[in-house]
Amino acid sequence: MSATAAAVHSLWTTRALADTAATPAIPTPHIEYAQLSPVLIVFGAAVLGVLIEAFAPRAARYACQLAVSVVGLAAAFAALVALAADGYAQGRSHVAAMGAVAVDGPALFLQGTIVLIALVATFTFAERRLDPVAHGNRVDSFAAQGSAVPGGEQEQRAVRAGFTTTEVFPLLLFAVAGMMIFPAANDLLTLFVSLEVFSLPLYLLCALARRRRLMSQEASVKYFLLGAFSSAILLFGVALLYGYAGTVSYGGIADVVDGTAKLTPALANTTGNDALLLIGGAMVVMGLLFKVAAVPFHMWTPDVYQGAPTPVTGFMAAAVKVAAFGALLRLLYVVLPGMRWDWRPVMWGVAIVTMVVGAIIAVTQTDVKRLLAYSSIAHAGFLLTGVIAVSPSGVSSVLFYLVAYSFVTLGGFAVVTLVRDAGGEATHLSKWAGLGRRSPLLAAVFAVFLLSFAGIPLTAGFSGKFAVFKAAAQAGAVPLVVIGVISSAIAAFFYIRVIVMMFFQEPQPQGPTVAIPSPLTSTAIALGVAVTLVLGVAPQYFLDLAGKAGVFVR
Repeated sequence: MSATAAAVHSLWTTRALADTAATPAIPTPHIEYAQLSPVLIVFGAAVLGVLIEAFAPRAARYACQLAVSVVGLAAAFAALVALAADGYAQGRSHVAAMGAVAVDGPALFLQGTIVLIALVATFTFAERRLDPVAHGNRVDSFAAQGSAVPGGEQEQRAVRAGFTTTEVFPLLLFAVAGMMIFPAANDLLTLFVSLEVFSLPLYLLCALARRRRLMSQEASVKYFLLGAFSSAILLFGVALLYGYAGTVSYGGIADVVDGTAKLTPALANTTGNDALLLIGGAMVVMGLLFKVAAVPFHMWTPDVYQGAPTPVTGFMAAAVKVAAFGALLRLLYVVLPGMRWDWRPVMWGVAIVTMVVGAIIAVTQTDVKRLLAYSSIAHAGFLLTGVIAVSPSGVSSVLFYLVAYSFVTLGGFAVVTLVRDAGGEATHLSKWAGLGRRSPLLAAVFAVFLLSFAGIPLTAGFSGKFAVFKAAAQAGAVPLVVIGVISSAIAAFFYIRVIVMMFFQEPQPQGPTVAIPSPLTSTAIALGVAVTLVLGVAPQYFLDLAGKAGVFVR
């Protein structure tokens, strides 16, 4: 028995030695840590935030988490500026992390935008002066204990004890890190992993509202279920594209689509089947259109925006759109430019329906957050007109529009948090009547944001719409531009209606009050106003910056 075992063992050893001699050693991964430092800094801050939750005293967590978040995001932005100054946005752009992540102009520009959005959103997350003091403790917008049953004894004990869900800060940072990788992903697997990295924290954040917790949890479940379906569709598309091209690399798939890849017998069998390419590409694009809230993949948006805590809604409305449009641009311009005659007509239809449906349904809304949700859908359609241009001016105009839209959106939702009644935020439009007489400054600020959404001249919204419409017109999409202008006119109606309601109607006797915010929310609103006016009055520098950052590496 032992002789047999020895003989078998000798066979295994001999076979292992033979395989070792025949197989080359696994190459050591080469990771450019310096070029990936902005993402690594944010991930490091998020991990540190988790450790703070585990080991820091409960009373010290809020200050520690706020400091770590602000310092981490500021350091990440400084690293991005350093990379751009070193030429990685133009001449030195390349593909890092063994082909997984692109370090180029669009990636750095979008990552910088996402980090700044997150920095401003952190201020709104940390606001603790809007609700009345509860049991001697200041409270924020988030549930005292996320795991407690709404209205149950456990939640009541958590409120009396002054608990706060400071886990929202590391969740925010994990979402930001995933969003930073999403538009820079250079292969389909990295795209999918980064999608899940930023989606899962958002599902949790949507369920943590302090007030109206059942509505908040309902919004979270809807977002999770529909997000899971969209992720599955995207992953199925990834599998089909891999089956077609034999690779998940963006450049490799593009070479196969263009016919410049080296043809192998296996590749010859799959490339003859265009159904894999067409269906796979369509499914990946569908997954991204869900994230940008384009029609008909928009049904989650109004319910989630209304039910989520308003600071989370503002962050989602701004940052998710930036990350998703960045990923969509890279996919269409780097992977599928050889199929533009196939996807452009489809994107025409999606853009038209998104603009029209978003603008028309917004007219019927009576809740401010739902109105801004449908406004977000309409703006996704305007952005798609720039994507359809398939030109350098199309890329730069979309990048500029994303910056302009993001800060206006953050400021708008920050204003919504200040108008309150006994039940919390007063989001029904009827309660905003006469707000201009009760609080002229706040109403004027919100009017500036609404005028920017409407695309009125001397605001950031006008500059952004003009840029994307000009790029689309130069690319021959004049009918699309005409429909966009008509949709903008329809959208202007409900923006102006809110302004008229605030300034030209009598305030209700038992109307809402305007809370006095801390410097945190005041800073967020002030930055929104500043960006709105600067990009509206003097947009050329930022348009040039977006133009310089508009070249993808392949």
